[in-house]
Amino acid sequence: MLSIGDFSEMCSLPPQTLRYYHSEGLLVPADVDERTGYRSYTFTQVEQAMLITVLRGTGMSVKLVSRALDEPETALDLLRQHTREVQRQRRAQDEAIDDAREFFTSPPEVRLRRVDRMTVVSKPVPRPPAGGEPFDWDAADAAVAATVDDVAKAVESSGAVVSGRPWRTLAVESPEQRSRTLAGEGPHWLVKLPITVDEGASSLPRDVEVQTFEARDELSIFMPGRSSMAKYATALSRLFTHPLDAAYVDVSRLRQVLHDDGVETAAAIRRLDEPSAPR
Repeated sequence: MLSIGDFSEMCSLPPQTLRYYHSEGLLVPADVDERTGYRSYTFTQVEQAMLITVLRGTGMSVKLVSRALDEPETALDLLRQHTREVQRQRRAQDEAIDDAREFFTSPPEVRLRRVDRMTVVSKPVPRPPAGGEPFDWDAADAAVAATVDDVAKAVESSGAVVSGRPWRTLAVESPEQRSRTLAGEGPHWLVKLPITVDEGASSLPRDVEVQTFEARDELSIFMPGRSSMAKYATALSRLFTHPLDAAYVDVSRLRQVLHDDGVETAAAIRRLDEPSAPR
């Protein structure tokens, strides 16, 4: 029999780690002295400790390692699943690193600009599957991207041309949309694409609405990387606190312009003496 100290040295596992594995039922000592609580191991357990160390070195949880050892026939499948998860986490970390670098090398700044009048097409984004988080930005981004792609194809098929960056806006343009959005029923977003229409263009599908986007002054701020509630809230905070002369930010006319590397939140500026205007 090997004492916990000898076994620890042989397997390069600290005694506290061996105690933790014992408590989790992963590597149970061959004997535990009832009087002193001293743990003892057999030489044959060295191989089990080696396999645990190898699997834990991949980042697998104790629960998965235990399953892989208890069900050797599933070990390779578990390792493949874990590999995919590690790769997903690495991609997310790489994106987060890029975000952090962008924020600290080029901090987001509020910009004032003039947006010209344009013709746009609009389509509701299908409601995400039931049971999802109310602000699942990854799911929202995926649904918005798919809808933008569908609308762009419909525009091109009709003979029109997409002439600018798409954007999304909350689905509150009609009483019905406002009611459904406030009730959490959806659709929660509309996508808009600027288009140029030739005389010979055919009609667009019935679920795509042609609108006029009126010229306006607006404030905008670009947030790099994936969408999140924290970024959205930060963008709103920066826009609403930006100093304006005899004007204010019109919260009812927010839009999020979609870029390949982030989202630009923009809001119309309304002069204090300006009458109410359509969206």
